[in-house]
This record gives sequence, C-alpha cells and structure tokens, in this order.
Amino acid sequence: MQYYFAPLEGITGYLYRNIHHKHFPGIDRYYSPFVVTRDGGIMKRKELRDILPENNREVTLIPQILTNHAENFLCAAETMYELGYQEVNLNLGCPSGTVTGKGRGSGFLKWENRSKLQHFLEEIYQYAKPKISIKTRIGWEDPEEFTDLLQLYNTFPICELTIHPRTRTEMYREGVHREIFRQAYKTSVNPVCYNGDIKTEDDVRELGQEFPQLSSVMIGRGLLSNPGLVSRIVGKDTGKQELEAFYYELFDAYQQELSGDVHLLHKMKELWIFMAPQFTEHEKYLKQIKKSRKLSEYETVVRKLFYEQELA
Repeated sequence: MQYYFAPLEGITGYLYRNIHHKHFPGIDRYYSPFVVTRDGGIMKRKELRDILPENNREVTLIPQILTNHAENFLCAAETMYELGYQEVNLNLGCPSGTVTGKGRGSGFLKWENRSKLQHFLEEIYQYAKPKISIKTRIGWEDPEEFTDLLQLYNTFPICELTIHPRTRTEMYREGVHREIFRQAYKTSVNPVCYNGDIKTEDDVRELGQEFPQLSSVMIGRGLLSNPGLVSRIVGKDTGKQELEAFYYELFDAYQQELSGDVHLLHKMKELWIFMAPQFTEHEKYLKQIKKSRKLSEYETVVRKLFYEQELA
C-alpha cells in the first residue's frame, strides 16, 4: 500500500511538507494545494514558489491544478513539466463555494457541465506533456451520478483516479459511500486510490481488508490531526516527543517565513484546530489558543498543553 498526503490550502505548503517528512517518514507522495490557473496558465508567484523543485527536494510532490479551461491547464502543466514534474493532478473534488461557483473543482461535475467536462478532458489528455491523475468527488448532489462519471473517466488514460466518495452537497458532513467506491474498484479501467475519513490505523486496515487489491490511499485531515499516523502504520515508533519536535520546528520555520505575529498566530491557530483533539482534555487549551491575541500568550498555552497532557 502506498500512502499519499492530500493537500489542504493554506496549511500543507512546502514548509509543512518538508518538516513533516523529516519527522514522520512513510508518505510516498505529497500533493500540492491546488494551483489556480489564470489566462494563459500563469500562476501566482506564491503558488509557483510552493512547487519549485528546490523547495521540495526531500519529498515526492505531485502538483495539483484547479481550472475548467483546457488552454490554461495545458499551459500550467507545461510549466510544471519544464520544472521536471512527470505527473500533474486535476482537482475535480474541491467543494468550496468560491470554487464551485465558478464551475471548478467539484462544480465541474454538475450535470449541466458534463459536455464541457468531456471536451476539457479530451483536450488535456490529447495535448498535455506530463501524465494526468484526477482527484474527484462522486458527483454534485446524488451518489448515483458517479455511474455516468465513471463511464466518462474510463474513456481516458487517467494514470490514477483518486475518489472521495461523497457528493459536493454532502461536503464533509455525511458518511462516505463505500459502495460507490466499490463500483469503481471493480470496474475502473484506470488505477484507483481511496480518499475519505481515514483517521486511524484501524481505518487503514479495514480498508485493506475490504479492498485487498487497493494499491494506494490518500489521507488529508486524518494526517493533519495525527501527523504520525502513517509512520506508525509502516512500523515507526512515534509519540508526543516526536510530535513536539515536529511542532516546534514548524513553528520556527513559519516565524521566519511570515511577516508579523498576526499572520503567524493565524497560521498556528488553524493548525491546532486539527492537532489539539489528539491530546487528552484538549478543549480548554484549544479555547485559549483560539483566544490568544499575543504570541507570548499563545506560546504559554502550547507549552502547557505539551507538558500537562498526553496523546489520547
């Protein structure tokens, strides 16, 4: 089984990826937060910096592209190919309203966009230089939409199809539709990867038992909450000491990278929303972290959390 780290915008940038890989080995591939293409495929300087090979020497990175314009996709893919990337990933899964409202991400999966999606895929698979993998949801509002979607996907040489078995309207609220993923597992002509609600070692074991020929799994929020999850699965001993070392190196890196305490506090508060629940009696500490307005206040709370509580 191969393990992939799913991207999360604003968190899993190159600093996070490199430091995570240093402290918690076992991830086979990291996926970049999506690059939003502009006219001509030109990306923001910040997005380009995040995928530069010199900023990702220690990890295997797959850049992800978000667009519904084939020309822009092809321009961005060519830039990535020239940087040395042999594979790019198309985001057809993001459920954010700011994305789907423009017909991108899982918004591209709406039935009224199906013809446009088909023409888009035809063009990018005909002309793109790197291989193209896809990360997708199973439809816009009805899980049964995936039957037609899978038929469409089966007509293209997708190097790997990562499936998050929820619709866009379900966001992350409802349970995943394992029966829909099973459909793809049995009938996809392209390799499939599972993504969704993998939070524990038992979740991974159960997935492997249910789908014994599954070769890869993508984990996002489960790894943000428990950065050592995959390390333990592959037999590495990790605990609070390793988590503390990871956290402080990441904090120092962000402190050097970001301008001003306000930006640093915002970044760290976002991270602790995921990480805090793995500690015993974490609620009061997370509340204090969220309320912190000064960096000194924040640092005091974090030190107390590591000293006073254990991993749950």
